[in-house]
This record gives sequence, structure tokens and C-alpha cells, in this order.
Amino acid sequence: NGLKLANDVFGHDEGDELIRKAAEAIKKSCRKEDLVCRWGGDEFLVFSFNASAQTAEEIIKRIKNTCLTYATEHLRLSIALGCATRETPGKSLKELIKEAEEKMYRQKMNESKNFRASMINTLLASLFAKNMQAEAYVQRLKEYCMKMGNRLKLTSKEINELILLAALHDIGKVGIREEILKKPGILTKAEWEEIKKHPEIGCRIVQNIPEIGPIAEYILYHHERWDGKGYPQGLKGEEIPLLCRLLAVATAYNAMISDRPYRKALPKEIALAELRENAGTQFDPEMVEIFLASLDSIEGRIDL
Repeated sequence: NGLKLANDVFGHDEGDELIRKAAEAIKKSCRKEDLVCRWGGDEFLVFSFNASAQTAEEIIKRIKNTCLTYATEHLRLSIALGCATRETPGKSLKELIKEAEEKMYRQKMNESKNFRASMINTLLASLFAKNMQAEAYVQRLKEYCMKMGNRLKLTSKEINELILLAALHDIGKVGIREEILKKPGILTKAEWEEIKKHPEIGCRIVQNIPEIGPIAEYILYHHERWDGKGYPQGLKGEEIPLLCRLLAVATAYNAMISDRPYRKALPKEIALAELRENAGTQFDPEMVEIFLASLDSIEGRIDL
């Protein structure tokens, strides 16, 4: 589970490491007389000779338990498993493998949603550790976005997507080196180019998870600017999705009033002045006005 994500987002070295960890976990859990082999890109096959169905289930249980102790830098090890036992000579090896494979895919379908939810939580925990974004920071951003969304009379679907976007917009930073994210000084040109990859990394992560796939495009475009000088595609004005234009104002303000590795939090008055000064260049001027109109009602419930 998660091999495609590892390859697409973190590179094939991470995917290879996941495969190696899987091989270690399986071999460690099997008997000495069992034959363990690589069956496909993301599949392994175990032949257990003179083993009952109960023995096969015990091996599966050991593999699952062993997987709990294995992980790569970004992903925990998760394997979908299925088994079949030939108790009479009539069943061919091909039929036996097919039966085990069907049970494996059935388990994969049953567990996939929980695995994807767990994976997102793992990636977010990694992001918070790397980027030092406290839960309070994200909660405050969600509040800003919700207030702006309500003032714009967004639909409930759009509001839900916006809140999800507020929580996950920087998820791609899990693929950025920690020393860059925590660097107290000015970034080099090469380091800045690496930082600018995080919207595309985040988009690829979310595309791998059907439940949150609809916000992938928003994550891709959340660093575009009203004047067309943003990244990664240099979209301009209303070419930028509305939710991205809204988020841009809320995240900028939230970042300015928060401590960063390279500076202390700015006073609220200076942050608001920055928003006004950059309305029409960095930000959609209408979104700035919406945010300013929303801020008073937010401040009563959030400690700034």
C-alpha cells in the first residue's frame, strides 16, 4: 500500500526503500522452509509447504504485526494480504494463486479508506514536525477561511473544500528538506526553487487519495498571484480559482502574525497594512476587502 504515492511524490528511492522494508518484514515473519519471492512491482508471493490454513493465517498475522514496526522516512509500511491452501491434489497452482490474490484485493478494498486516512495523518504529523506549524495555526486559518466563505455565500460543498484546502494546502512540504523549511536565514536560489515544488508535490499526493482528490487543483494553484507573478504556472487574475484567491489572503495574514524561523510575528497593524498594500498585485483586491470585513467577527473568538 502507498507504493505509487512513494514513487510519485518522494521519488523512486523512497519507493525502493518501501519495497525493501516489505521484503524484510515478510521474510522475518515466515518460516525457514517457506519460499518468499518478488511477484510483481508491488507484490510478493509466499509458498508455505506442508502448511495448514491455520498456519497460513498465523503467518499473515505475524506479517501484519511486523509491519507495525517498519517505516520509511515518510510512510509507514502497510501490506494487503490474502492466502489460499491446497488441501487436495486437484487444485492447480494457478488457481491457488488466483484465490489468494482475490482475497488480498478484497482486503485491500476493505482497508484502503482507513489506510489513506492514516497516511494523511502521518504526512501532516511529518509536516508539522518539519515546518513547526502548530495545530492552533491551522485552526485559525480554517476560521479565517470559513468566515470569508460564508461572507461570499459559498455553497456547503465549496466551504467543505475550502476547509480541507486550509488544512492540506502545504502538504507537499513533506517532500522538501527539513533544513530548508527551518532555515533561519535567506534561502539560496536553489533552495527557493526546491520550496516552489511543494504545490506540485501536494497535488500529486492528493491525487492519490480519491476522498480528497477534488482539491488537488486548488493545492496546485495556491501560490499563484493576482498579477501573474506566482507559481507554478503564472496564472493571473480570475484565471486563479476563487478558493485559491481567498486562501492566499488568509494564509498571508496568518503567516505574518505567526513566528517564523527567520523572524518574529508581525504586529497585527503591520500585517493588515501589508495586505492593503499588496491588493491588486499579490492578492485579489476583492478578497482583501472580504477578509478585512470578516476579521472583526473572527477576532472575538480567536486569540490573535
